[in-house]
Amino acid sequence: MTERPLRRDAERNRQRLLETARELMARDGLRVPYEEIARTAGSGMGTLYRRFPDRQDLVDALFAEHVDAVVDLAREACRADDPWSGLTWFMERQFELEADNRALGELLRGGQQESSRLAQGCARIAELAAQLIERAVRVGQLPAGVTPGDLEAVHLMVGAVMDASRQHDPDRWRRALAVALAGLRHADLRPDGETVRPA
Repeated sequence: MTERPLRRDAERNRQRLLETARELMARDGLRVPYEEIARTAGSGMGTLYRRFPDRQDLVDALFAEHVDAVVDLAREACRADDPWSGLTWFMERQFELEADNRALGELLRGGQQESSRLAQGCARIAELAAQLIERAVRVGQLPAGVTPGDLEAVHLMVGAVMDASRQHDPDRWRRALAVALAGLRHADLRPDGETVRPA
């Protein structure tokens, strides 16, 4: 007689922990202490560890679908008629998601991808981003020397601006992205890493 109510209570506890962790990590990032999650959720540490014995279990439960959403954005961008428009649209949409969720930004920029599902999702994003670069290079919208690693550098740089200005100027990343993409579009890059010296 008591088994079903207990299962319902356990599921409610699990959902409350997930919702609390989602809110705290969106605000403060992936490294929110378990103690803070449990305290804010009004739960005990034992309950939290029973539901999510490893932090990666919690990250998987919270962010696998978010990473899948970024994959979908990249796929849509690859279908754009104009390669440059597709590339810039993808970067803007991705950063909009990261602006609303600090932990997602940290995850996409290289943090806590130990699980196979998250790692595969991030690898798929990188693969599609490389296609976006190749399309733009092929039609002359980006210099021939631009590589996917350069786009990753843009992601890291603009992400750093976003994190530094999140509290006092939350839209500053948009200007930083425009500057970074303009620089990428007109950069004089050497594929062998040679530095371009001013005349």
